[in-house]
Amino acid sequence: MDLSYTETQDMLRDTLSRFLADTYDFETRKKMLASPEGRDPGIWRALSSELGLTSAPFAEEYGGLGGGYLENLIMMEELGKVIAVEPWLQTVVIGGGALTAVGGALAAEVIPQIISGDCVIAWAYAEPTGRYDLASVSTTAKADGSGFVLNGHKAVVYAAPWASHLLVTARTGGSARERNGVELFLVDAKSAGITRRDYPTVDGFRASEVYFENVAIPAEALLPGGIDLIERIADEAAMGVCAEGTGIARKLLDGTVEYTKQRKQFGQPIGKFQALQHRMADMLVEAEQIASMALMGTLKLGLPAAERKAAVSLAKAKVARSIKFVGQSAVQTHGGIGITMELAIGHYFKRATMIENQFGSADAHLERYEALTLAA
Repeated sequence: MDLSYTETQDMLRDTLSRFLADTYDFETRKKMLASPEGRDPGIWRALSSELGLTSAPFAEEYGGLGGGYLENLIMMEELGKVIAVEPWLQTVVIGGGALTAVGGALAAEVIPQIISGDCVIAWAYAEPTGRYDLASVSTTAKADGSGFVLNGHKAVVYAAPWASHLLVTARTGGSARERNGVELFLVDAKSAGITRRDYPTVDGFRASEVYFENVAIPAEALLPGGIDLIERIADEAAMGVCAEGTGIARKLLDGTVEYTKQRKQFGQPIGKFQALQHRMADMLVEAEQIASMALMGTLKLGLPAAERKAAVSLAKAKVARSIKFVGQSAVQTHGGIGITMELAIGHYFKRATMIENQFGSADAHLERYEALTLAA
């Protein structure tokens, strides 16, 4: 099997890498996080309307470059290298993935807006008591005339403070935790009845608690597919953060190696101590395994549901454990300075810690993998 990237994919990676090197250094990122909005909107405009990178994973019929899952992997890996707070995962991977899956008039309308940078999507799926169960949905969408009325509360909605649209899971029928009756809706974030409580997350992003009170939405907001569609985009999101973890793990390793060359103890660089050399060799192995598992899971996103789920769970479980090891090893090698705000390594560690549990912890995915494989 040829696992090399195409010339176009290499060009996309190089374009994004050079752009981020010029605009997203560590000090600039810190200033963004400290600003009232928590980001620089000009960067998203540059990625979309100026460089056209948001078009990479979309079909040509929507104005895209005809790419797909691998293009998202490449972009997420490069964004991970600078711990970018751009809403690529939420808008392009999750929102764009859902719209691509259902197609139709809504996709034809919204995907070009994603490509142009005029649409930012936040996925409002998590609820305070839901944990990792995508069917644990208390938010309701009751039929009302020709549309629906939304009521409920969504927790830790990444990118919601910046979003033009919310991708909301809501129950149209069935009881709590029942798979039947859970649907997906694309809602205008400015709709009457939506309120937010915004806050910064530990990894530097912005998120919100989002409340829906008698929010009227049209029938066209429904994305058909139910829980199967929701699980599909959750798997695509999981592979997105695994790809991001590839970039983060490599930066954690590079930063640790560089630090051990500079930090001296007993008259010599600590990188010459055999125990630390062994630890960094282990970090390299785990970082490469993160990259391999992210690629493996991404390549299998197009398989039938059972095979896709098994591959994604296997990949996410391994990535969760490996990125925890790489992050903790980096901080331990740096000592107390490793968790200070002044040093980049601590910021990479925080994002790595969030990726460990985002869209399912290692234990949650191992349980799903076991259920899928034993059932087969």
